[in-house]
Amino acid sequence: MSLDLPPLDSSLSAAGELAAIRQAADELRASEARYRSLVQASSTIMWLASAAGHLEGEQPGWHGFTGQPEAQFSGWGWVDAIHPDDRERTAAAWRAALAASSMYQIEHRLRRADGQYLYMSARAVPVFDAAGAITEWIGIHIDIDQRKRVEERLRLLDAMSQATRNADDPKTIMDVTTRLLGQHLDVTRCPYADVEADNDRFTIRHDWTAPGAMSTAGVYSLDLFGARAASAMREGRTLRICDVDRELDAGGAAMFNAIACRAIICCPLVKEGKLVAMMAVHQDRPRQWTDADVALVEQTVERSWAHIERVRATEALREADRRKTEFLAILAHELRNPLAPIRNGLQVMRMAEHDQATVARVRDMMERQVTQMVTLVNDLLDIARITRGNLELKPVRVELRELIASAVETSMPLVDANRHALTVDVAPESLMLDADPTRIAQVIGNVLNNAAKYTPAGGRITLLGWRDGAQALLSVRDTGIGIPPESALTVFEMFSQVGASLDRAQGGLGIGLSLARRLVELHGGTIDLVRDETVSGSRFDIRLPLAPEVAAQAPCAGQSADPRGSGLRVLVVDDNHDAADMLSELMDIIGHTSRVANDGMRALALAEQFRPEVVFLDIGMPGMNGYETAQRLRAMTHLEPLVLVALTGWGDDNDRARSKAAGFDHHLIKPANLEAVERLLAGLAASRNG
Repeated sequence: MSLDLPPLDSSLSAAGELAAIRQAADELRASEARYRSLVQASSTIMWLASAAGHLEGEQPGWHGFTGQPEAQFSGWGWVDAIHPDDRERTAAAWRAALAASSMYQIEHRLRRADGQYLYMSARAVPVFDAAGAITEWIGIHIDIDQRKRVEERLRLLDAMSQATRNADDPKTIMDVTTRLLGQHLDVTRCPYADVEADNDRFTIRHDWTAPGAMSTAGVYSLDLFGARAASAMREGRTLRICDVDRELDAGGAAMFNAIACRAIICCPLVKEGKLVAMMAVHQDRPRQWTDADVALVEQTVERSWAHIERVRATEALREADRRKTEFLAILAHELRNPLAPIRNGLQVMRMAEHDQATVARVRDMMERQVTQMVTLVNDLLDIARITRGNLELKPVRVELRELIASAVETSMPLVDANRHALTVDVAPESLMLDADPTRIAQVIGNVLNNAAKYTPAGGRITLLGWRDGAQALLSVRDTGIGIPPESALTVFEMFSQVGASLDRAQGGLGIGLSLARRLVELHGGTIDLVRDETVSGSRFDIRLPLAPEVAAQAPCAGQSADPRGSGLRVLVVDDNHDAADMLSELMDIIGHTSRVANDGMRALALAEQFRPEVVFLDIGMPGMNGYETAQRLRAMTHLEPLVLVALTGWGDDNDRARSKAAGFDHHLIKPANLEAVERLLAGLAASRNG
């Protein structure tokens, strides 16, 4: 570039002239350097084009922003830095301006040197000479990316609001918002998750996926993200990972790679100090997430959760109103049932007043019906007292075995009337409680009555009792109709009944389990519906704190487990369904409790719920293989002590060394020798109990 220097003062000497020339040249170079630095530090680009519209010569602003050297941007090469979707219209607008010798003006996305595209506003004007001919074009690109991103974000959020305005169920809201967000960000997957009440698990109820991508719907532990990330998310801090292989440990990276996720944004939503929901976007390749990407996901999860909660609240009000109406109808039905025979009995007594046998039989019937009415009214009064906080407990030191006997005696008429077989098995050691005997017997009786009502005639009901740490654990299991998953969350709510209708075979207001839970919680315990695949009907577990002196004592040997025996909890993981099922059946036959998972992700989720003591793990599974699954299981430290057994067709020293390095305790060759499996489990059970 030539230097146009100012004229020199004629009075200067030759030496002075030379010094002045050097000074002027230095000042010009310094000025040019400042200009270059300013252009390169700014998102505003100044550029010059020839009369024909070609970029020529040095273009420091263009080179500094796009990274294109002169050889690339010269002529029409600069178009390659424009976003592919914007190139055709950009070139057309530039040709039109050249043809009309008029201002060029357009908005498009321009690639920055780091590969990221930014929205720019481009303008150029022609420079004319004295004859009116164009000598060059002076152009400028101004960064408008932030404004455009905000506009896009607002348009997307508005589109979500419009699309879900009339939605009356959470699934529709999740479907629309995850789809629109996923398509807008051009990602592989976009899941929405509710965080469970324990704040340790989250449930992905719905996820949008790009064509060919797998769904990740299911229940997971927050610990899968690692302790540090899980803690950050509980505090509401967004997780931004641009490359899982570089930013996560081997276990975490393997988990995400198993679902084809190489980059992730996970935005947690905290309300009133509790983590309530999360929304994420997954990319199947490393990706440099922008602040705008993160802000968009954060705003989407906030809006989605608020809308979903409004819909759920409306659903809850509707459901409460429906239950109230149903309750009043059932209450009238339940009161009318005993009143009818009482009224008829009075008529019979008047007509047969001299027949003492008939009068006595009618009187007994009337007493039973009045007792039924009194029980019903007392349950209603108890619920009212608990709701108002007026129920007074009268705790005494009492043996749980006595309360079980009292409850069984009360429930036996209903059990016998339905020809059920009731088995009671309680550990022989002392299970002393500080509890209100009447109320705990009432709780046990309510659960037994519930089992008797909803088990077809001739069924089996089992009541087990044992010590579990500092608690007494009662487990009531039946062979009844069971409780469908959609009713599991409401079974303890007031007036809730499974398949309730006025023509059902058994009576009740749907308050027995609700009352039982409230009474148990007043005693510092819990009652839960337990999903148990080994129970054909329902299973309810009641936990009550032992008296302090008993809780402080070490449990008797072999009594801190299910009294059915010394069996282990065994998880079988194999993608071969038949092989897994057969091994699981063997476990059950020899006295253990087993569960089956057919892939690594399911195994991790099931391990959280089942808490296995032993895991038989196939090495050669697709997706997350056995080695990766083992590492993830070992990372779940709350499962320890956990015994991992490798199942594989390979058995040389190298294979055994590799399985040991992955965290396996034992290595079995497929097909596993059943006697060897039984010996292994027998030894583990003996070690646990001895």
